[in-house]
Amino acid sequence: MDSTTLIGLMAAFCTTCAFVPQVIQILRTGNVDGISLQMYTIFTLGVALWLTYGIIMDDLPMLLANMVTLVLALMVLGLTLRKRMQNKK
Repeated sequence: MDSTTLIGLMAAFCTTCAFVPQVIQILRTGNVDGISLQMYTIFTLGVALWLTYGIIMDDLPMLLANMVTLVLALMVLGLTLRKRMQNKK
């Protein structure tokens, strides 16, 4: 593996793992008050587009990072929407 790919994989790991604490906090506390739906919606769309770009470019670090980040961002969005809908009832 060349150093460029290794740097890409390390960057992908760091930026993707940054979402894990948010998902865990929501699952533990159920508190989604500080979550901006607009920001996460736009961000999730961007990640989906980066994933598509990574597939087209056959770029492993970009593909892996955005695949996992998309799942985590969708979890944050889904949990936030579900909790806010429950709170409205």
